[in-house]
Amino acid sequence: MLVELYKQKDKLEIELNNYENDYQKTRDEIDKIDKEIKLNRDKKDQNLILINEYKNEIHDLELDLNSVNERIKVEFDLNILDLKSDEGVFENKSTETIENIILKTKEKIDKIGQINPLALETYNEMKERYEFISKERNDLLEAKESLLKTISEIDKNATETFLISFEKIKKYFKDVFRSLFIEDDDCDLILSDENNPLESSIDILAKPKGKKPISINQLSGGEKTLTATSLLFAIYLLKPAPFCIFDEVDAPLDDNNIDKFNRIIKKFSKDSQFIIVTHNKRTMMNTDIIYGITMPEQGVSKVVPVDLRNLNL
Repeated sequence: MLVELYKQKDKLEIELNNYENDYQKTRDEIDKIDKEIKLNRDKKDQNLILINEYKNEIHDLELDLNSVNERIKVEFDLNILDLKSDEGVFENKSTETIENIILKTKEKIDKIGQINPLALETYNEMKERYEFISKERNDLLEAKESLLKTISEIDKNATETFLISFEKIKKYFKDVFRSLFIEDDDCDLILSDENNPLESSIDILAKPKGKKPISINQLSGGEKTLTATSLLFAIYLLKPAPFCIFDEVDAPLDDNNIDKFNRIIKKFSKDSQFIIVTHNKRTMMNTDIIYGITMPEQGVSKVVPVDLRNLNL
């Protein structure tokens, strides 16, 4: 009998190691996805910084162009927008009128002063830089629009997925809560901001029969524990895990609530394995296998397994 128990112990330890390896693989995948999300967020932040820098450069260029325009107005009494060719300037005009036009034109030329031989080169450089910045600006605006569209699609999909999961968890929460309390008890999960579910806080309502608590903090310690356990199992039912670990969750419960807790553990243990750290005798009586820790000699711990499944109690 003892040899069979040790064999079973070794088998369970191998299964536990396999579950731990599966957990670690899943944890590594989650970490990898988290890193990718962080990397994408960093890229997004860098793009936003680059957009702001180009906006500042464009703003500076616009200020420079306005400054040049004002300078021309003051120094040469000219408006850049008015500089255009005069078609038919000599048609149907007298000699005196034409002479006046020529005189005014010469005065304008004198006000302009000496021709700057580098003006065309400077203009071409400014034009080239302006076209380059304009192109970069357009590329950034397109990238921004594409990025905002992607973010909007992600938010939309995330919101739809969240609301579907939230409604399922709410239903599971009510079912589990009533199985731990009684059918007449009521509970609910409420979004504080339904228009923005991803950023909204979630209010937990629990109303055992005969009580009208304003908040969950007005419940007793045992009721709080059972409510938290109900919510935990509701989330668990959304995507059941192969095993679940509880660390002294039954500590604040009385004997009646301990029995309720044990019943629901028995119910869900058909599909998952539960590992419970406990000091409660009632919980120990309802387990399949007990692993006790003893100290046969000072400083040396020993694990003592007891399989209760084949015992007739």
